[in-house]
Amino acid sequence: MLPIVGAAFIPNLHSVAGMEKTMETPKYELVIEAKDMGGLDVGLTGTATATILIDDKNDHPPEFTKKEFQATVKEGVTGVIVNLTVGDRDDPATGAWRAVYTIINGNPGQSFEIHTNPQTNEGMLSVVKPLDYEISAFHTLLIKVENEDPLIPDIAYGPSSTATVQITVEDVNEGPLFHPNPMTVTKQENIPIGSVVLTVNATDPDTLQHQTIRYSVYKDPADWLEINPTNGTISTTAILDRESPHVQNNIYTALFLAIDSGNPPATGTGTLHITLEDVNDNVPSLYPTLAKVCDDAKDLKVVVLGASDKDLHPNTDPFKFELSKQSGPEKLWRIAKLNNTHAQVILLQNLKKANYNIPISVTDSGKPPLTNNTELKLQVCSCKKSKMDCSATDALHISMTLTLLSLFSLFCKSFPEL
Repeated sequence: MLPIVGAAFIPNLHSVAGMEKTMETPKYELVIEAKDMGGLDVGLTGTATATILIDDKNDHPPEFTKKEFQATVKEGVTGVIVNLTVGDRDDPATGAWRAVYTIINGNPGQSFEIHTNPQTNEGMLSVVKPLDYEISAFHTLLIKVENEDPLIPDIAYGPSSTATVQITVEDVNEGPLFHPNPMTVTKQENIPIGSVVLTVNATDPDTLQHQTIRYSVYKDPADWLEINPTNGTISTTAILDRESPHVQNNIYTALFLAIDSGNPPATGTGTLHITLEDVNDNVPSLYPTLAKVCDDAKDLKVVVLGASDKDLHPNTDPFKFELSKQSGPEKLWRIAKLNNTHAQVILLQNLKKANYNIPISVTDSGKPPLTNNTELKLQVCSCKKSKMDCSATDALHISMTLTLLSLFSLFCKSFPEL
C-alpha cells in the first residue's frame, strides 16, 4: 500500500475519512506520491492526483421557510395568489432538490391548485375556481412539500415539510342574476299592444349588502318591448310580427339589465327568447307578374303562375287561383290549377298585339282565408323569324279594369234613374 504524502482539499471539506459532501464540495482531490526501493533515499519517486467526484444523495428534506403563509384574493378572481418558499440543502436542479407540493387539507371543492416554479422551486398556489365571499370569507389550506427523488433511508420528512396557508376572500359587488337565464315564453304574434309578456326575476348574490334592483331594456332590436323598472314586468309596445327580419326561426330575442344599488352599481344581463306562434296575417303573393306571348302562338298556355305566403302552414297552401269577377270577357282566357301552389293561364284564342291586364285573385288556406287581388300583365307581341317584337304594344294597352269602369260609366249615363 502506498503512503499518501499530500492531499489538496476543495475549500470547506471537513472530513477526509467520511468523505462527506456539502453543496460547496462536490469533489475531493488527493495528491499521491509513489517511491520504489522500499522508500530508500536512492529510490525514485512519482506523484499523481486522484479526483473523487461525490454523488449527491437526497439526505436533506425540503423545509418551508415559515410555518404559515397569508394570501388575500377578491371573490370571482382566478390566478396565482401566493408563492410558498422552501429551503433544501441538496444539490440544486436535481431530483433531490426539486420540490413537489400537495394540498392535503382544506380544498374539498377543488378551488385551489399548487404547482412548482421550475426556476425558483417555489410553490405557486392558484385559485382555479372563483371563490364566493357570501359562501366563505376565509379558507385554510394545509400543504406538504416533498422531493421528486425519495429520501435516503433513516431520513424522513419532518414538521417543517408542511405549512398552513390562510386565505382571506374580499367581497366584491356582484351583478344581479336572472332566474332562469335564458328566459323563454311563447306568444301569438299580433297580440294587442300593452300585453304582458313575462315578469322577470333577478336576485342580488351580495345578500349581506341588502341592495335594491332596478330593470331596464338592454337590446330590443325591433323596439317591441318595455320593462317596468321596479317589478320586472315586460310588456309589448308594438305588434309582434313573426315575419319580421328580427325574428329568427320563429324566435325573437331581447336582452334586459338588472342593476343593483351598489357603489359603483353592478349589472346582470338576462336573455329573453319569445317564440311567436303564426296567425294568418299575410296575403299570398303571385309570381310572375309579367308574361309574353306571340300573337300567332300555337301553344296558348301562356304562363305558369306560382304563389307564396310568408305565413306558416296551415295558413299557406293549397292556394286557390281565380280570375277575378271584374275580369271582363272571360272568353279570352281561363286559369287552370296545376297543384297546391301553381296554376296555368291559358288563352282561349289568339289575341291582337297589345298589353292586357288580367285580374287574378289568389287565396290561402288560413282561417279565415286571405285573398290577394292582383294583376298579371300579358304582352301579346308580334313574332317573325323567331324574334319577338313587343315595342308597339304599349300604344295598344288594354286594361280590363278600365274597360269595366268605362262600361259602368256609360251604363250610369244611360240609366240615370237607377
